[in-house]
Amino acid sequence: MNEIEQLTQEEIESSVSAAFDSVNLINNIVLGTETNEESIEEKKYSIDSNIRHLQIMNNKEWFTDALEEDQVTQIADCIVSGTSFIDSN
Repeated sequence: MNEIEQLTQEEIESSVSAAFDSVNLINNIVLGTETNEESIEEKKYSIDSNIRHLQIMNNKEWFTDALEEDQVTQIADCIVSGTSFIDSN
């Protein structure tokens, strides 16, 4: 049985929602709107962890099949901006 057969629509939607929690966190750190008083190293670690989460999810066909085109773009842009933040700090 493949993965998609094992997941309910609710589980898929929950995974998409969790991915966008990562997108929002990364974007907030990059934009400087994240209110946590973390060090730059902690921010970089958080971004890196969330980028890895997004990359793992992007490798799952059931996940990418559930995304709308603008969501695919938002995730890709977020990974690029997060990686740039890590590289420049």
